[in-house]
Amino acid sequence: MKFAIVSDTHDNINNFKKVIDWLNKEKIETILHCGDICNKETIDEASKIFKGEIKFVRGNGDFHLDDIPETMEIELGGKKIFLNHYPDIAKNKVESGKYDLVFYGHTHKPWEEKVGECRLVNPGELSGQRFKPTFAIYDTETDKLELKILELLS
Repeated sequence: MKFAIVSDTHDNINNFKKVIDWLNKEKIETILHCGDICNKETIDEASKIFKGEIKFVRGNGDFHLDDIPETMEIELGGKKIFLNHYPDIAKNKVESGKYDLVFYGHTHKPWEEKVGECRLVNPGELSGQRFKPTFAIYDTETDKLELKILELLS
């Protein structure tokens, strides 16, 4: 099973739509969003055009989106996953030894680190505010994580 990890959209719905169009074409059915979506309209629009399911957690830019959880524990493709926005919380969860994958955002910078058997991952930002827009694809069957640069999608 493959799924996408995105973060820090900051209302850039155009970039988010480009990613969603690519994911729909690739038949990827789950997006994990690590926060800083920034408004309900972006959530509604993304949810309308994506053919699968998007799981959102709240970031510091989502102060008015109280119905979105700050953290999430899920299982996908047999992998135990923790999702949140903040690197400090993510690092604490990695060290717990409880998860296979821990995803976070906030820094806007793509990052991957292995701590014991757990992978700590920041997919970068979709907004394009500080760095080139990026996101990640994870394959549970091959344990392969791939960083995607938005402008290079074909």
